[in-house]
Amino acid sequence: MIRIALVSVFTLLVASCSSTPEKVAAASTSPSDTYSKAKQKQKHTPWEQAYNESLEENENPLSSENPPITLPPQDPTDVWERIRNGFVISDYKTLEPDTERQLRWFIDHQDYVARVVERARPYLYYIVEEVKKRNMPMEVALLPVVESGFKPMAYSPSHAAGLWQFIPGTGELYGLEQNWWYDGRRDVVKSTNAALDYLEKLHNDFGDWQLAFAAYNCGEGTVGRAIKKNQAEGKPTDFWSLDLPRETSAYVPRLMAVSHMVKYPERYELELSPIANKPFFGQVNIGSQIDLAMAAKMAGISEKQLHQLNPAFNRWATAPQGNHKLVLPLEKIPTFKTALAKMPASQRVQWARHEIKRGESLSVIARNYDTTVDVIKQANKLGSTQIRAGRNLLIPVASHNISQLAVNKVQKNVSPEKVTKSTYIVKAGDTWWDIARKNNTNVKTLTQQNKKSAKDILRAGEKLVITSAVDVRKPVNYTIKDGDSLWAISRKFNVSVADVKEWNGLSDRSTLQPGQSLKLYIDET
Repeated sequence: MIRIALVSVFTLLVASCSSTPEKVAAASTSPSDTYSKAKQKQKHTPWEQAYNESLEENENPLSSENPPITLPPQDPTDVWERIRNGFVISDYKTLEPDTERQLRWFIDHQDYVARVVERARPYLYYIVEEVKKRNMPMEVALLPVVESGFKPMAYSPSHAAGLWQFIPGTGELYGLEQNWWYDGRRDVVKSTNAALDYLEKLHNDFGDWQLAFAAYNCGEGTVGRAIKKNQAEGKPTDFWSLDLPRETSAYVPRLMAVSHMVKYPERYELELSPIANKPFFGQVNIGSQIDLAMAAKMAGISEKQLHQLNPAFNRWATAPQGNHKLVLPLEKIPTFKTALAKMPASQRVQWARHEIKRGESLSVIARNYDTTVDVIKQANKLGSTQIRAGRNLLIPVASHNISQLAVNKVQKNVSPEKVTKSTYIVKAGDTWWDIARKNNTNVKTLTQQNKKSAKDILRAGEKLVITSAVDVRKPVNYTIKDGDSLWAISRKFNVSVADVKEWNGLSDRSTLQPGQSLKLYIDET
């Protein structure tokens, strides 16, 4: 019986081995299916099964129980790559005709693009980081290309200033302080955060980024009215369908063109010089006023580089009472902090001792020392502007004739205006035009500051915020003396020769005569 059973088993084994390949192939199975079925047919003791499973881990490393190891993607080393990866508004594969026209300009002016890239180098990483923190599209980080060409000292005829081109009223509305010493609209850190706040607000209002960019350029009231007009006419309300001012109609396509260019530089043989994906600068709280030339020396950098990173400071020093933060290259901060710790606050600004002469006023003394009346009063603990001849005043002064390239570049952009803020209570019969005229502003600025439209109805008792630029220059008649020249007069009164010519209708050929009267406008602040 045993022999018969063995023969039967042998016969079955031979029969299975002689099966034709065609029949095996008829069952459509994958290598993993065959592997699984073979396992099911085998019978093992528990220890054999455990041992075989340990071997199978090596034999079948691609099984579902052991998925392949995937390495996490590495962060880009170039900021431009981060920007490309963060585009949201469009894939930029197809372009609107207006965008194509703007793109052609950039492609034809690649030298300009190269200059913008170099100007953006110190600031772009910081802007990209702030945009990322807010989960905003990376197109936002390119807006300064369109606004200012990444010039921190950019100043427009409408008095907009800085990388993000804030006008005085909107700047103050978003917390950007503006005074004799400092203009927050040019503060790279603060203006960036203010611009992102404003853009977030506009996006919340319109629910569309292209409309938000348009409103940033021409005001939310203008965009809102264009949308209402299209709605009334049954037309689409996307940016491309709206009837907007000519400047705005080119503004958004220009940003889209810049984004397309950054997305596909190789198409146009455009080389975007890499910008390291790491911080370029940091902030140091210095705690007190400091001479900027002295600060540059302490940090081991040039005065020009210090002003490039701190363009908000209008004068030779930081403000006596805040802002006390300096922006410095990251690798220079330890050196600066070491030097700062050894420098007492009283020595961070040099002082001049001035003996008051008969007939002098604080305003004249302040102008001669390139400072303000308030600074002199504070330094000398004066309760009023009354001073007596023969007494001495301590006045903070620049440590030396600080780089004129830096200081003149700052001061030539400072408007001889100060920004005032007040509250106006609407009276019965008031119109937007009446209120604007009474408060030395215009309807557009007034409505923007109060988030209104000029078509909105004013109600008696309603409160409006009035932020207006007031000219603080005092008209003075100056009588020309023997030996006077336009240059000497302009230097004496701290005005430009060009201004003196304009105020008095003089040309390059005009000659000055003793006894002749000139009208000058003097900044008394």
